[in-house]
This record gives sequence, structure tokens and C-alpha cells, in this order.
Amino acid sequence: MMRIVMPIIFIGISVAVFFVFADPIYNDIKQLRVEAASYNEALSNSKALENARDVLTAKKNSMDPVNLTKLQQLLPDNIDNIRLILEIEKMASPYGMILKNVKYNATDATSPTTPSPAGSIQGGGAVQLSSGKDYGVWDLEFSTTSTYNNFLSFMKDLEKNLRIVDISSIQFSSNDVNAGNKTSLGVPSNNLPTESYTYSFKIRTYWLKN
Repeated sequence: MMRIVMPIIFIGISVAVFFVFADPIYNDIKQLRVEAASYNEALSNSKALENARDVLTAKKNSMDPVNLTKLQQLLPDNIDNIRLILEIEKMASPYGMILKNVKYNATDATSPTTPSPAGSIQGGGAVQLSSGKDYGVWDLEFSTTSTYNNFLSFMKDLEKNLRIVDISSIQFSSNDVNAGNKTSLGVPSNNLPTESYTYSFKIRTYWLKN
């Protein structure tokens, strides 16, 4: 009888030892295997990303530097607001058009921007992050005065500019520069300037998020 009981006791002790000591260790080993597989997958993905980066870098380095500069100007990787304003001023200058009441959002905690310079440029525009998209949107407002023909020429130059610019709206009001400058017959003199208008622009441009 004693010989039969002792093996049963040993079996019971073995089972108890398994559940108390061996089973937790086995579960830990399974968890470590899962974590190791996860790390291996992350490492594999990292190597794939590095290979893709190297391919893209090689393509970029093979491009003509002039074309790269144009591409950067077409869709910059930051708002680059001051550069855009200077470009618009340069386009307007040959037609005697001076930018006034320039407004944009000078500060935005979640998007790169350039501080507003001294002068007529003020805050008040809008920087939009286009949530869920790879690009941001930046709105700019300004006004200028010119004749209608100069306005058309300026618009053509603005269309040809490399930087992507969408015109949201244009409002204009008449500035009759001939008022009070008539001849004794009441007819405007031919050597006086033609009628000019004040144009208020709202434009939108884009930039790539990092």
C-alpha cells in the first residue's frame, strides 16, 4: 500500500511544482518570443524604409540642381511667407503697383512661419494645417492700386510665377484720378493719367509638411 501511495504523492508534488514554478516561466518565455518577433518585424521595416530612403536620395541627387530649386519654389517645405511677399512685390513693381495692407497670420504654434517684419505687414490672415493631409494651406491678403491694363499684366505675371498660388477673391473700387483735373471745356486732358482702381486680393498658397 505504501508503495502505491508514494508515487502518487510524488506525481502530485511534480504537478504542483509545474504550476507554481514551471508554468509562469513558460508563459514568460512565450511572451519574450512574441516581443522578439515584434522587434524583428520592426527591424525589417526599418531596413525597408532605409532602402527606400536611399533610393529616393539617389534619385534626388541625380536631378538637375536648377530643377530642384524650381521644385522647391513650386511647393516649399515651409510657409516661406516673406519670400512670397517679396516675389509679389517684385512682380508688381514694373507696373508701379505698391502692395498695401498686407495681412497674414504671423504666429502659429503648430506650423513653421517667419515673424512679421516691421512696416505695413500685419497679422490677420490664416494658416491652415489641412489636417490629415501632407500639405498646409496659407492665406494672404493685400491691396494695390493700378490701371486696369497694368492689373491684367500683373495677373499674367502672377499666373506664370513658379510658386503655386490660387486667387480666392479680388475686389476693386474706382479711384477717379481725373476728378478735378479737367480743361476749361470740362474735358479731361489727354496727358493726364487714366482712371485707376484699388484691387484687394485674397490668395492661397501651399507648403509641404515635414
